[in-house]
Amino acid sequence: MNVNIATNKANIQYDEKILRISQIKAAIKKAGYMPLEIEKSKNINDEEEVEIKEEKAMRKKLIFSIGFALPLLLIAMGPMMGIHLPEGINPKYSPLNFALIQMALVIPIVIAGRKFYTVGTKAILRGSPNMDSLVAMGTGAAIMYGIYATYRIALGDTHYIHELYFESGGVIIALITLGKYLEAVSKGKTSQAIKKLAALSPKTATVMHEDKEIEIPLDEVEVGDQLVVKPGEKIPVDGEVIKGTTFVDESMLTGESIPVEKKKGDHVVGASINGNGFIVMKATKVGEETALAQIIKLVEEAQGSKAPIAKLADIVSSYFVPVVFVIATIAALLWYSSGQSGSFVLTIFIAVLVIACPCALGLATPTAIMVGTGKGAELGILIKGGEVLEGAHKIDTVVFDKTGTITEGKPSVTDIVTVHDIKEDYLLKISASAEKGSEHPLGQAIVNFANEKNIELSEIEEFSAIPGHGIEVKIEGQNILLGNKKLMVDREIELFNLENDSRKLASEGKTPMYIAINHNLAGIIAVADKVKETSKDAIEQLQRMGLDVVMITGDHKDTAKAIAKNVGIDKVLAEVLPEDKANEIKKLQSLGKKVAMVGDGINDAPALAQSNIGIAIGSGTDVAIESGDIVLMKSDLADVATAIKLSKATIRNIKQNLFWAFFYNTLGIPLAAGFLYAFGGPKLNPMFGAAAMSLSSVSVVGNALRLRKFKPYK
Repeated sequence: MNVNIATNKANIQYDEKILRISQIKAAIKKAGYMPLEIEKSKNINDEEEVEIKEEKAMRKKLIFSIGFALPLLLIAMGPMMGIHLPEGINPKYSPLNFALIQMALVIPIVIAGRKFYTVGTKAILRGSPNMDSLVAMGTGAAIMYGIYATYRIALGDTHYIHELYFESGGVIIALITLGKYLEAVSKGKTSQAIKKLAALSPKTATVMHEDKEIEIPLDEVEVGDQLVVKPGEKIPVDGEVIKGTTFVDESMLTGESIPVEKKKGDHVVGASINGNGFIVMKATKVGEETALAQIIKLVEEAQGSKAPIAKLADIVSSYFVPVVFVIATIAALLWYSSGQSGSFVLTIFIAVLVIACPCALGLATPTAIMVGTGKGAELGILIKGGEVLEGAHKIDTVVFDKTGTITEGKPSVTDIVTVHDIKEDYLLKISASAEKGSEHPLGQAIVNFANEKNIELSEIEEFSAIPGHGIEVKIEGQNILLGNKKLMVDREIELFNLENDSRKLASEGKTPMYIAINHNLAGIIAVADKVKETSKDAIEQLQRMGLDVVMITGDHKDTAKAIAKNVGIDKVLAEVLPEDKANEIKKLQSLGKKVAMVGDGINDAPALAQSNIGIAIGSGTDVAIESGDIVLMKSDLADVATAIKLSKATIRNIKQNLFWAFFYNTLGIPLAAGFLYAFGGPKLNPMFGAAAMSLSSVSVVGNALRLRKFKPYK
């Protein structure tokens, strides 16, 4: 069985001869959850509606709980804080009313949080107590003792007005409900990744039928259909070009910024964007067979395959809860066998539960997470919940996507090399003027660079594109050739020493283009996807922290190695197809590595989901951001190190909080059990148990607030 907490789904394989679905549902109900069936024809909107309803229901419970918890706290603590209560509920004049009003206020809170008691009690009965068990036992003990105290007040023993613990139980339930609501919100955001992926495909396609163009719904497209794709439209499904030429932007799938030339016989991928060309394609893969559908499947599987991170509180409570219950029972039985009254025995039993109830545990983890994630947001680092914080501090390997992550993600002019007495600006003017009529992205990079330098371009007299080689144009009466080495060789143009410059530029990951004027070589203009200014320093920071850094890309090995060398990365995974990125992450994980993946494209989404922690660049696609566990809103790679450092600081703080949450309470257990009383000392008044709870809560909150002083990585 594989349970995906993020999407509230379970994938179960079972033998129909041995087990029935009704039995599986019964087991799910027994565990305290409601089994819901999923229609085979998955409707994304229906799922979103269910999530919205769940979130609204949790919000109502939260508002309801807080609405009763605040007046309960005010009435209970008011006299101690010098607040004058009306005589009708003032403990000095009406002690019974003082108790009854608190009981009346706590009952609706218990009803709103009844799931804690049902799930927690079932967990205790199964012998595997969890966080809900601890909440149920702790708040239950406080409320039970409050009811007992109310009973004693009704009998005339007004001293028990100091031993009411309704506010402790009520406030803890309200706080835990707040945590559950935040968790529901987080789950809803996590599942957005798959919805965004599904939304990439166009809704319709234009099919050729009897020489006519007919627009049909996408799900009606069949393998073999001839589809028309006009300029600017999305490619509807995977297929093969059978007519026309164009440039296709595949960045949302491949991550590569430069559009790819497509001609007859070339493969095109569904959801990629057609450029300015008009093509006819034959559908080869439709529905769940398309590359996009496979990526969606990979994201779902990777999200579901993540092992749930064990909560420290649950681990501690699994031992702490039964031990405390046994201690309370043994203490009560010993005192009963010694001849003490039933009232005395009940006081001892509940005093142990009250003093042992680590109420600060309700604050220990969420308070640290709230402050830690808040500090992260202040620094432009969005961390999606406590599990992410818990996982990030274990990271030992960071894998970076290249395009748009280490690099800028868009081609630009990097070098201009001229021969003889030709000026750089003149060569740029001639080249940009020639490329002004071209649709090629490298040519557009030259035009953009000339515009940035305010160079006035000349008019083109003649223009001719040479497929696979470059272009030939006439400007101001001069014949201009602009293209690759093959074009120059074909036209028998002498390359001189520029061939060495060209090889050097190519080894640096740049694309060199030769320019010839009137059949004489004039120079080279190189275009490349530039490395971000912050990349090298950010990678050095991670290496100083003792982390392994790896670069992954679909680029050629030589280009990838050149970029990696530039930023100080030794380990390179090159020529990796989009669907294989997640597999490369799996390979690293199989070696025992805890991997963080840093990326910005849709092709990175499966790898982001597969990694232990996915870190998305804020300037990237919505899908990458939704798939990521951490989002760097400033798109500064230095924040990767800061996020990991913040995670370590927060987890350290949580562990400290858990210690303080239990310290006072554990210390008081022997006193509550009557250890000192047995030797003539005092019997612990349960009121001191409440004081210990308060003290541990103050310690926890104070400690968590120290995270506000966290400094980013330098």
